[in-house]
Amino acid sequence: MFPGSNDDRDLAHAFTLLGACVEMVWHKDARLPEGLCGLGVPGGFSYGDYLRAGAMARFSPVMAAAEGFARSGGPVIGICNGFQVLCEMHLLPGALVRNRDLRFVCKDVDVEAADTGLFADGLEPGRKLRLPIKHGEGAYVPDPARPPRVAFRYAGENPNGSVDGIAGVVNEAGNVMGLMPHPEHAVDAALGGTEGAVVLRTFLAACQRFRSGHGQDA
Repeated sequence: MFPGSNDDRDLAHAFTLLGACVEMVWHKDARLPEGLCGLGVPGGFSYGDYLRAGAMARFSPVMAAAEGFARSGGPVIGICNGFQVLCEMHLLPGALVRNRDLRFVCKDVDVEAADTGLFADGLEPGRKLRLPIKHGEGAYVPDPARPPRVAFRYAGENPNGSVDGIAGVVNEAGNVMGLMPHPEHAVDAALGGTEGAVVLRTFLAACQRFRSGHGQDA
């Protein structure tokens, strides 16, 4: 939770609906919870998007521990502003810049899965999902020195001008994912759809494998 986060509780609620045990972590905490098996970096406007989106959040005390968890192979998912933060930390390649038309966009879009790394359970390449987006700086620009592993592409309409329609990427090891669409806002049929649960379940499956591999109790 950063100052300016506004999707932290939404993400926690979505994980809880899917059976996860969730603990919120404040940005000034120096440590992550004991026995952690997965980390979600939520959407919102951390630090008011001053300088640029995610640029200040990367220096929050908790992010040193988050980086250590990611580099140890722990599953990490960053959604919207969380994706921006992970790029600023260089845990993911590339950058998110202002939308092509310089306007905030808020709508449902179709995305297509590609290479989702360790988050592949039920997300075979070519699977399409309908997910909401809401961002002003969502145009993904790859790093020429670190070609991305593309996890998702926009299917049909490219709503923000992302290069090659990229909507999400994973790191080289496949355990860190960032995506601009908000799966946590698509887990309840009464609120417009449940296809976001597909993405979050693949993340939780990776968390279970990580927990088992590290000898943690269920």
